[in-house]
Amino acid sequence: MTVDYNLHDIVEMKKQHPCGVNRWKIIRVGMDIKIQCTGCQHLVMMPRREFNRKLKKVLEPATKQE
Repeated sequence: MTVDYNLHDIVEMKKQHPCGVNRWKIIRVGMDIKIQCTGCQHLVMMPRREFNRKLKKVLEPATKQE
């Protein structure tokens, strides 16, 4: 199963962040993926393979203006 995601998409991960929010914004895409919690603004960087394993679904695709 492959999920298509792009820069600035809002995604849901399998486990929620300790702050209680499970919405993350993708802020860097490359060999590593950097995501930012939409609740507390915490940054997490992980390898693409790990990100693909932990990703549940894309909640909001990025708009063209961003």
